[in-house]
Amino acid sequence: MRDNNEVAYGGGEEPEYDENGDLIEYYTIRPNKEQIKRDIAEIAKLAEELTHLSDEQLASMAMPQQIEIAILDAKKMPATKSARKRQLKFITAQLREIDLEIVTEVLERLKTKSAHGVREHHQAEQWRDKLIACENNDVLTDLMNQFPTADNQYLRQLQRNAQKEAKAAKSPKSSRLLYKYLKELVSD
Repeated sequence: MRDNNEVAYGGGEEPEYDENGDLIEYYTIRPNKEQIKRDIAEIAKLAEELTHLSDEQLASMAMPQQIEIAILDAKKMPATKSARKRQLKFITAQLREIDLEIVTEVLERLKTKSAHGVREHHQAEQWRDKLIACENNDVLTDLMNQFPTADNQYLRQLQRNAQKEAKAAKSPKSSRLLYKYLKELVSD
């Protein structure tokens, strides 16, 4: 028959005592299961985001080739199929094995770049719409004050042509050229 110390310590280990002669009890610290589930859910979300990247963006991630191939395979699968869900679980398991700090950093940089591009697009559209709607040169003057390197003569020409096209309900060729030039200005 075992004594209490053998049961508490698995039988073969000797119990330890502190300087006062009291028995030291060790407890195993279990990982928090809910936190593990949250971490896995975050990695699964990351895996899904990775499947929405272009091939060039995915290559810039510098991940192991096995994971990159798995992501490329998942991109080809329809979103409603269970095979894609299994593939995403596989990718999640593979991602758990590597350091994700670099991957998340590159992904955040790509997101920021994309958001910045959308902002530039909206700003160029707003300038174009204001220039076409404006009958006098106030908007053009404001634009030249904000972007002093802009070609004033070319902008006036594009503005006049775009206004004529809008009045005549013609195809918006000059409007597109105006937008393109404004996008370049805003991007610089």
